[in-house]
Amino acid sequence: MGLDIKKNDTVTLINGDEKGKSGRVIAVYPKESRVVVERLNIIKKHMKPNKQYQQGGIIEKEAPIHRSNVMLLCPKCNKPTRIEARVLSDGGKVRVCKKCREVIDK
Repeated sequence: MGLDIKKNDTVTLINGDEKGKSGRVIAVYPKESRVVVERLNIIKKHMKPNKQYQQGGIIEKEAPIHRSNVMLLCPKCNKPTRIEARVLSDGGKVRVCKKCREVIDK
């Protein structure tokens, strides 16, 4: 089963500590069924000094969230929604909002 959420989509958290908050997807891991959302699910990581982090110390970064805990925000109706895949007459696939029946992909 493929992921119905793609990079740069806007999603809302429907479960967890930050329930109700929205953000943009910055990474998708389909094999693990996880997504990374900008400025949500922040963790603190202890880093040794290296070439990328000269200073080292404690850094804050986004951790992956399971895809079942996020819902896509429809750009048309601006509500969290389920999405369905629809096959067009030319054979292409698009994502469609279940609430307003509008095509999400351009």
